Amino acid sequence: MSVPLFGVTIGTQHYKKCFAARHFQLAEKIAVRFQKICVLGLGYIGLPTASTFATHGVQVVGVDVNPDVVNTLRNGGLHIHEPGLRTLVQAALRSGNLTIQEQPSEAEAFIIAVPTPFQEDKLADLRAVEAAAQAIVPYLKKGNLVVLESTSPPLTTVGKVAPLLETSGLRRGEDFYLAYVPERVLPGYILRELIENDRVIGGIDRPSAEAARHLYSLFVRGEILLTDATTAEMVKLMENTYRDVNIALANEFARLAERFGVNVWEAIELANRHPRVKILRPGPGVGGHCISVDPWFLVEAAPDLARLIRTARQVNDEQPQHVVELARQAFGELAGLRVAALGLAYKADVDDLRESPAIEICHLLQQAGAEVIAYEPYRKEAQTNGIPLAAELDQALQGADCLILLVAHRPFGTLSPTAVARAMRGRTVLDAVNLLNRAMWEGEGFQVIKVGEGLGVRP
Repeated sequence: MSVPLFGVTIGTQHYKKCFAARHFQLAEKIAVRFQKICVLGLGYIGLPTASTFATHGVQVVGVDVNPDVVNTLRNGGLHIHEPGLRTLVQAALRSGNLTIQEQPSEAEAFIIAVPTPFQEDKLADLRAVEAAAQAIVPYLKKGNLVVLESTSPPLTTVGKVAPLLETSGLRRGEDFYLAYVPERVLPGYILRELIENDRVIGGIDRPSAEAARHLYSLFVRGEILLTDATTAEMVKLMENTYRDVNIALANEFARLAERFGVNVWEAIELANRHPRVKILRPGPGVGGHCISVDPWFLVEAAPDLARLIRTARQVNDEQPQHVVELARQAFGELAGLRVAALGLAYKADVDDLRESPAIEICHLLQQAGAEVIAYEPYRKEAQTNGIPLAAELDQALQGADCLILLVAHRPFGTLSPTAVARAMRGRTVLDAVNLLNRAMWEGEGFQVIKVGEGLGVRP
């Protein structure tokens, strides 16, 4: 018999020599023991994960502390938008393998997939993770596996989750397995990437990593890569910080182009012809629960070292204010201006409003005295903290002095400038995402301003 370990297949005798006999015996059994799992947190990651396990024949208890979420799912509804998710959840529920509860129950494995936002001081808010770990304690048994999927600062698994679980009287690595397994999916493609992407699994010890590998191999087709828990935590933060730093560079290029009278979109296209250059797209800022949040966890953990990361975060955090300044330059006085703001999601073609720069821009415009009417096609009934939300596009456009395009949703790419002109009072468009065809809109008498285009420059 051979045992796969950290990407290498080794003999049973060698395996026994490396680890205590009890670890080997449990590891032998672990592949067949995951008949029931409990997923805590039914958001953008927890719900697809729970449903995917359920459709692969595992009994799954999906837990959420929000009674509205629980009731919505029990009644056949869905509280989040993701292509294909409704079909997957309904299939999981119909199979009888997925049940929805407000409290955990006994299981062989527990997955924590709760939010980890930051607080006003940019420090990680781990209260939901801590509450989930405490909720598991009454149900934790010998031989169980606990997995943290929530994005967290380095050392969270070993320094916070493990001690909380040990209040059960059980010991990590001796009585129960513990691992950190970061999600690596892109909203809009979650269901495909959940299965096909490679997964990094970090155990507090090697048997824990191996146990988690057995669990995720039930549906993951990508390569499963084993490491330690703290490395896996850092890998997740590095992935999103890499994106954030490169977006900050693009946004800074856009501001420089505006000063120098250069069209940044042309400059980026030309620069990217270099075989080793791939500059990203500038825009109104960075949002979502990952890229706009995760880098701060590294800054929190090592503020003396994460200087570049902090600066990049500041550049992207300032981008909404920069967009408002462009509006002020274009429109002059903002007070009393009626603005139609198109898009509130943090990125194109999703309904996720978390940390959205578009929402911040709308609030900044309101603070400057503008009357803002927003339209978000994927969340027509969202709570937007004081931003009036139109149910239909025409309602947002009606009588508007200017149009600000904040999210590159596909429906906005087919806007008819003729129809928009009929609805609006003014003829000014600020395109923060470079989605609109300038010639078409100028042909209808619109003044078009784009982020990253110097004054007087035309593509």
